Amino acid sequence: MSNLNDITVGQVMMTDPIRLSSDRPIQDALDLMNLHRVGAVLIVDEGKLVGIFTERDFLRRASTAVPGWRVIPLKEWMSPNPYTIESDTGWENALSSLERLRVRHLPVVDDGRVVGIVSARQLIGKRAEHLKGAVDARMSELKQANDALLARDSEMSHYMKAAAKLQRKVVLPHAPPDWDEISLGVYYAPLDALGGDYYDFVQPDEDHLGILIADASGHGIPAAMVAIMARFAFIEVSPKTLSPGEVLAELNVRLQELIDERFVTAFYAVLNRRTRKLTYANAGHPLPFHWSARRQEIQTLSARGFLLGINPEEVYREKCLELEPGDRLCFYTDGIPDSMNERGDSFGSDSVREAIAAMPPDTTGKQATDNLVGLLKEYRGTQKPIDDMTLIMAMVK
Repeated sequence: MSNLNDITVGQVMMTDPIRLSSDRPIQDALDLMNLHRVGAVLIVDEGKLVGIFTERDFLRRASTAVPGWRVIPLKEWMSPNPYTIESDTGWENALSSLERLRVRHLPVVDDGRVVGIVSARQLIGKRAEHLKGAVDARMSELKQANDALLARDSEMSHYMKAAAKLQRKVVLPHAPPDWDEISLGVYYAPLDALGGDYYDFVQPDEDHLGILIADASGHGIPAAMVAIMARFAFIEVSPKTLSPGEVLAELNVRLQELIDERFVTAFYAVLNRRTRKLTYANAGHPLPFHWSARRQEIQTLSARGFLLGINPEEVYREKCLELEPGDRLCFYTDGIPDSMNERGDSFGSDSVREAIAAMPPDTTGKQATDNLVGLLKEYRGTQKPIDDMTLIMAMVK
């Protein structure tokens, strides 16, 4: 579409205006103006423009006119020697002239010859037409762009769903190990199709079970890629040693310079099924909870260590715990306590502790997980999650 300022009077004007001689009666002019639905006629004598008669000229005089005014010659009521404009005048200058001269019509004259008439209504109508055309063209462009985005979004959604399916099938374990000594339950809920949380179970030998929970900072595709890198490193390192500290240290080294500005928290514990001894180490992860059936109290597994992928020299010190029948372990990522209700209040770690302590003695790992997740969803109400969420409950038999 052409620029509005490039439009000239010649493109907008009426090229065949009504012309009457100055001695014609006023009624003739009114009849022709009504017939052709125009607001002005040009007064031309012997080929020369001598005046213009407009609706405004008529209204200005009709209220005080004497009887018989209909046959009065136009020269009595016309505006003589009207302002004129040339056909090559630009649209903006033409409209400016109408406003400056305080008229609604201008005869168009080229080289002393009348070639048309232009009105404010024509110019404003052309502007409306131009703006409508510009809007239509822009809307068409936006529709095309939106259609392309929708198609791209559909394609990306398809790829994301496929990637999420692959992550769940290949990266995450299908089900926790079925051991007589411990009952395990898992809840995994990424915020997006792909999640940055990662958990895993490993059996270095027939007497030991390793439990890992990790969280790559952020969520979505970048966090998921970091979690996948951590997983590949873990499955290679964990079968080689029963030391949680050594596993975290090796993961830390392997993740150096691979995760850019991101980081990973992780907690790794190894359980001896014969002695029920739990050895664990922490890399900046939220502290898991341990419910002691004998003491009827809950405490945290308080090993400390720095985040993975930051300091290649970090040493992850281990701690040990003798588990007893009836004990409960809760491993989680921060999406669990950070979940909010409609008021913006966080679920909090205290609510997690209370839920663990209130569970019946014969609760299975799955029942414990379902129970805690149910409380969490009830607390959130209609509020959506704000982060990936992973929960592992381990009930010692």
